[in-house]
Amino acid sequence: MTSNPETSTRDVDAVILVGGRGTRLRPLTVNTPKPMLPTANYPFLQHLLARIKAAGITHVVLGTSYKAEVFEEYFGDGSQMGLEIEYVVETEALGTGGGIRNVYDRLRSETVMVFNGDVLASTDLNAVLDTHYSKQADLTMHLVRVSDPRAYGCVPTDSNGNVTAFLEKTEDPPTDQINAGCYVFRRELIAEIPENRVVSVERETFPSILQSGRKVVGHVDTAYWRDMGRPDDFVHGSADIVRGIADSPLVEGRTGESIVDETAGVAGGVLLLGGTSVGRGVEIGAGSRIDGSVIFDGATIEPGAQIRDSIVAAGARIGANAHISDCVIGEGASVGARCELQGGMRVWPGVSIPDCGVRFSTDA
Repeated sequence: MTSNPETSTRDVDAVILVGGRGTRLRPLTVNTPKPMLPTANYPFLQHLLARIKAAGITHVVLGTSYKAEVFEEYFGDGSQMGLEIEYVVETEALGTGGGIRNVYDRLRSETVMVFNGDVLASTDLNAVLDTHYSKQADLTMHLVRVSDPRAYGCVPTDSNGNVTAFLEKTEDPPTDQINAGCYVFRRELIAEIPENRVVSVERETFPSILQSGRKVVGHVDTAYWRDMGRPDDFVHGSADIVRGIADSPLVEGRTGESIVDETAGVAGGVLLLGGTSVGRGVEIGAGSRIDGSVIFDGATIEPGAQIRDSIVAAGARIGANAHISDCVIGEGASVGARCELQGGMRVWPGVSIPDCGVRFSTDA
């Protein structure tokens, strides 16, 4: 995404909510907050920060909670990315609305763009802001059209793009438009969110704003969008960045079948396919095949191993001729030679599965 000269000077704050515990991605999040998990060889959050910078927004407030120190240790004040990053820590879980209210004192601009920190999207952020300003909205919601909206909250709009309701999950949705987790607020609305308690934006804040007669509009598109909360979505989202299907300024000009850190050791005859990413210091033995997978820093893949649609966490070891499919291998875990793991298995950090030649699966 390139910055539009006409919009790059807009006075906009970005707020990113990154306080969740990432329980659906365990064991990967036992030691690492979800937004910091390696995704196409960068922390997931870094892709979003790069898109924000490309849109001409430079002041970012991170609403943190779980392992809050990890964010500041990595990004610091943001200057290396051309950003100014501030951190606000939730000492108690406040929900999405409460998390937005909790950063209010750090806001400087009258326009505030809020992001859920676990969404991968290719939306043109300046186009969302264009909608907000041109419609003179109090609140603008990014809405994305999906083929099956039943698993999401739906947000219908009228012929002028005005939001008419906020609907919970239903088996018969009246629209294919869903809440995509990106909002533009007039700052005064954030001040009205109750302080120091749990507040849901979907169930409380948004309906209250609509009922008060404020102008709430939807910016609707069909751009790439994925909730990265589950292992299968995390794997496919990372692969989509590597292949250029999902936009990220961090990998422009380097997309393809794989991204391999320059410090990784890849032996002869290795196949890296399907958007695979290989992190720092990884060693991959001869004849291995890795397809659509994410290999974290320092992992070891021994000769002849086959890995598909899986995550191998930092320092893990996959034995020779092992077959891994649709699995999560935790930090420092070891899978023995000739083992077969499939069907959504999760191996926890430090667990060791001996050489066996036995198939393990969560399938019945």
